[in-house]
Amino acid sequence: MAQSPPSLPSKHSDERWMEHALGLARRAAEEGEIPVGAALIRGDRLLGEGWNRTLTLADPTAHAEILALRRAAASVRNYRLSGTTLVCTLEPCVMCFGAILESRVSRVVIGASDSDRGALKLWKSGAWASYPVGDLAVTEGVAASRCRDLLKSYFLGKRRSR
Repeated sequence: MAQSPPSLPSKHSDERWMEHALGLARRAAEEGEIPVGAALIRGDRLLGEGWNRTLTLADPTAHAEILALRRAAASVRNYRLSGTTLVCTLEPCVMCFGAILESRVSRVVIGASDSDRGALKLWKSGAWASYPVGDLAVTEGVAASRCRDLLKSYFLGKRRSR
């Protein structure tokens, strides 16, 4: 019996998982961290999630994406996470993007872009041309205004409290 192909991600699914990631970002803000959240899924199953915890853990690598990847890898007991989608409220930095490539994530869904530290412009420019990236797919701008507004609100609050 032939198996049916896996269903393609839908806009509805991306938005639903971005809402989950936004909840994680809010948790980061409550902890005094920059509000970024990430969820790694396979199909419609959550494998790992994370929110920024660099200050809390005194760890410069404790970005939401890295923590989500670590939890997912532990969950499936494999560092290779092919067939997965990483949903991030903010465009990943170079460190996180490298981890995404190393773990073989198949797709990344991004909320807000990051013109200062985001790695997508490097990836699109061909900076990783010699690196075997497989068939990484990227969807940008899912709930972008809500992701941006959360970040703006956080930094505005930080400025006001000085």
